[in-house]
Amino acid sequence: MSTRRSAERVPWLLCMLLLAPAAAPALSTDKDQPIEVEADSAELDDARNVSVYRGNVVVVQGSIHMTGDLMTVHQTDDDELETLIMEGKPATYRQLPDGSTVPDEAEARRMEYHELKNLVILIDEARVKQGDVRLTAERVEYDTALSKVKAWNNADKAADAAAPEPGTGRIKIIIKKKEKTDDKPADG
Repeated sequence: MSTRRSAERVPWLLCMLLLAPAAAPALSTDKDQPIEVEADSAELDDARNVSVYRGNVVVVQGSIHMTGDLMTVHQTDDDELETLIMEGKPATYRQLPDGSTVPDEAEARRMEYHELKNLVILIDEARVKQGDVRLTAERVEYDTALSKVKAWNNADKAADAAAPEPGTGRIKIIIKKKEKTDDKPADG
């Protein structure tokens, strides 16, 4: 498996990381742009269908910009993306939606994209910013097929971060009100 083939699998995560409930479409031209992956080192294991990028990992494709300390890409035997995991302190994601000048942003210590399950997961200190919507939680799950978001905090921080159950902790969502304009004609 070549570095180029592994890098070609990256855009599926990048296009699916629109995590807010009222997700705007990503910049439609991003998928047609070349993918650039930079890291301090890379290991490509054809036998296991795994690529690992370590150290100051940067992924750029069009308006998409993703960073982390470690990125692991798992592929099926047919060279299709199975799972992509980006870890960092934090791992970050930014993408410009069509018709906007403000990018959507997300960050967490661990970002996972499970293509076969249509699932994006942000784990540990997850923050999502999309336009006027802000979401903060310990875990955010986004079903890309159903456009459904679940978010929660763990009541017990000692719980397994890879598969925590929803706890009694609270999440925070901030939705800014749009300013209204007065369209009434002036009395004269």
